[in-house]
Amino acid sequence: GSWREAPEAQRRDVIVSFGDATLVLTDPRSDTPLAHWSLPAVTRLNPGQMPALYSPGGDGADEELEVEDDLMISAIEKVHRVIEARRPHPGRLRQGITLAGALAMLAAAVLWLPPAMIRHAAKVAPPAQQSDIGARVLAQIEQTTGTACHRPSADALSGQFAERLLGPGHSLHIVPTALDRALALPGKITVIGDRLVSGQADPEVTAGHVLAAQATAQRDDPLLQALRYAGARASFHLLTTGALPEGALDGYGEVLLTQDPAPPGDEPLLALFSRAGVPSQPYARDLDPTGEATLALIEADPYRTAPPATPVIEERYWTMLRTICAD
Repeated sequence: GSWREAPEAQRRDVIVSFGDATLVLTDPRSDTPLAHWSLPAVTRLNPGQMPALYSPGGDGADEELEVEDDLMISAIEKVHRVIEARRPHPGRLRQGITLAGALAMLAAAVLWLPPAMIRHAAKVAPPAQQSDIGARVLAQIEQTTGTACHRPSADALSGQFAERLLGPGHSLHIVPTALDRALALPGKITVIGDRLVSGQADPEVTAGHVLAAQATAQRDDPLLQALRYAGARASFHLLTTGALPEGALDGYGEVLLTQDPAPPGDEPLLALFSRAGVPSQPYARDLDPTGEATLALIEADPYRTAPPATPVIEERYWTMLRTICAD
């Protein structure tokens, strides 16, 4: 190589060799060491150019070494790579932690945020929004079952029947289909099939199905179920604009009609029967005439020994309501 001790000094030929931790520059005539450069401090001043220029401490160092031998240049570069690999890199750990945190936040956003947003939308929806969504679900159901039945003499009775069982603001819609259970929709809307009206001489059976739907709704919020079907994007639209986008509930009515939810627990259901003043035995017998599968509802009937003080609906009104879907 060619070594210059200072910027104003002339270059001298030197032998370049490796010590234990240094680059040794030796006079070729006398074999006298002229300089020892610490290997970690050796810096290449012109990466990628030839001949290679090195200094013992970067651009500010006085000494400079010029090397043209490819093997020596390769050896110096290899030593530098080994030193760099063994040197601690605190920044890499920090970058790794930052990257791991960012990935964790991204995973949380993908996995946690959409369900949380849907739950929040269901929780904060005002009654008007719930009623609107319930009406849209009812419209979806009617696409499969046909339009809910209406008859001037019976429409008011269906509303009174629902409020008698569930409280103010509830409505009952009877669709012309053989639906053998009641469905609780958002917005205090309940849907039953005509079989549960025209095919029942005892209004207490129909009342039991309505109360069972209410018990299921207390366990599985119908608004939350509808928003889960609509999806996170539709729920965000609801939060920001106050309404679900068009088509968000397409097909949901058919899903409700075909699904088979788990029956409500006996204890919450019996509590609703007791509060509404409805005996549970007629409903239990409608589910299982033998009574084997519904024995708890029969034996724990809150009105097993004495009928309720007020009938579910007067017999003459029930007769009128049973004809709501008649041609």
